[in-house]
Amino acid sequence: MITTVTLNASVDKAYHMTGAIENGTVMRVARVCNTAGGKGLNVARVAKACGSDVQATGLVGGFNGRYLESLAQADGITSNFGHIAGETRSCINVLDPKYRSTEYLEPGTRVSSEELDAYLDEFPSIITDSDVVTLSGSLPAGVGADTYQRLVRLVKDAGKQVILDTSGEALRLGIEAGPTMIKPNRDEIEALFGITVTSRDDVVSYARRLHEGGVANVVVSLGGEGALLSCDEGTYQAIPPEVKVENTVGCGDSMVAAFAVALERGMGAREALSYAVAVGSAAAMSPNTGDYDPSDRDDILPKVEVRTIGEGGHGA
Repeated sequence: MITTVTLNASVDKAYHMTGAIENGTVMRVARVCNTAGGKGLNVARVAKACGSDVQATGLVGGFNGRYLESLAQADGITSNFGHIAGETRSCINVLDPKYRSTEYLEPGTRVSSEELDAYLDEFPSIITDSDVVTLSGSLPAGVGADTYQRLVRLVKDAGKQVILDTSGEALRLGIEAGPTMIKPNRDEIEALFGITVTSRDDVVSYARRLHEGGVANVVVSLGGEGALLSCDEGTYQAIPPEVKVENTVGCGDSMVAAFAVALERGMGAREALSYAVAVGSAAAMSPNTGDYDPSDRDDILPKVEVRTIGEGGHGA
């Protein structure tokens, strides 16, 4: 089973517009899609679509929190959330023909140290039946930057594999605990090392440094150029075929979900990377965040090109 953790969960509202946004006017929304949101919930839906048993956990509160739990249940996702006094946030993604996607992300309610500690005390029992645990997204206000580091250690102490997908100080401290996998983007690599990434070779070099520093699998998304993986087996780049993109929000979460499934199933590095890129590309074809059509994945998968990156950083 895969358990997904979303500490800063939200009710995600996708506003689908038929015309371009005109600022300063009244805009009519053509269609609204409400989902249990936050990066970990996106991971949960995609992992379930991949055929895995999934459990969602994290922190929720108030009327919105109860609504989020009901939305997760409607998606067929089992949940085991910790509960806080504050109200779970809402986030809006406006999808229109001109700007494609504009997101409005609420900061989220403050979580007390007592609420967090109570959740961490329960956490080992929550993940008892899990093979892989994913930790995704921003941290809620009020909790320390070392929170993911603490969670990574709890997962490893339980003998489980753990994927960490966050940014900033939370990522830096989380890496110190040695997660099974991380998925930084170029901006996050620059922040971690205090450098400017100017080429793919830079990405390869710093991904390898992160791997050599104790992270078993370092995955870097390269947008339309696919993704790169540095691990014990080597360094690889998977390049997808061109697809018709509908919505790129949550594509990174879809890749995390696919890698969680790959770890659960014991796939090798090349197979896991190819599978994750196919799932991420299929997710970009869907108008809905945290969703994809498995038939699109199956069509894309044999067309994904996986290249071995040599020691100098160039394709071998």
